[in-house]
Amino acid sequence: MNPVIVTLGSFELRWYSVLILVGALLALFLIEKEAKRFGINKEFVFNMLFWGIIFGFIGARLYYVLFEWSYYSSHISEIFKIWEGGLAIHGGIIAALLTIIVYTKKYKVRTIRYLDFICVPVLLAQAIGRWGNFFNSEAHGVATTYEHLKSLRIPEFIINGMHIDGVYYTPTFLYESIACLILFIVLLFVRRSKYVKVGTLSALYLIGYGIIRFFIEISRTDALMIGAFKIAQIVSIIMVIVGIVILMINARKSKFEDLYNDENNIEKVRF
Repeated sequence: MNPVIVTLGSFELRWYSVLILVGALLALFLIEKEAKRFGINKEFVFNMLFWGIIFGFIGARLYYVLFEWSYYSSHISEIFKIWEGGLAIHGGIIAALLTIIVYTKKYKVRTIRYLDFICVPVLLAQAIGRWGNFFNSEAHGVATTYEHLKSLRIPEFIINGMHIDGVYYTPTFLYESIACLILFIVLLFVRRSKYVKVGTLSALYLIGYGIIRFFIEISRTDALMIGAFKIAQIVSIIMVIVGIVILMINARKSKFEDLYNDENNIEKVRF
């Protein structure tokens, strides 16, 4: 599978970069459409997401480089070649989350409500971005056979793309992409309920994606490790636990908090 779309001199336009960009832009489009539903000022949203995306990418790369330092310590120049792959989604989520927390605290608005607002479109971006791994021939699972992949009714072009160095591999990118898309659709339906409490969507995102990633990692062969443990599985377990705790806290609240109506109206915030 050729990871390069077009080459102009020394410049290469890669599928990996384009698909991540497409996913991010589509998520931004959906967030803009939902801003009115939440009664949120679009300027506030885009300022917050601008910094969230920037630090999210930085965090995703630093996370990956940190746990692969044995390689990058001898190849410093390659740290900046993000177009070749090597963005850890968990690192991106953590960095973007911290950025949003700082930003919302600065303007004294409820962080959890804005995480509810953002997390659903982010799933769609994740589903699209995973296809970048396909074109880079990375983030795949264990070795398998052509016959097994064919029996799963996987399209021929994906099977051919999973034929790497003479070996067929499990297309874990495809499974994660489909699972994220399903979770995205489920949360869309949940979000349209009139009785969704603040924090519920964020909790379901943490639980849902945590479970998805935990099982995907079972088959991954290029996972970042701490000793005998896969880092992504450890982080996924933490995500699930945090999500469950949020749901438990919500269940004990006697006062119903409407997700779409907040006393801290962002229209009052001055930038």
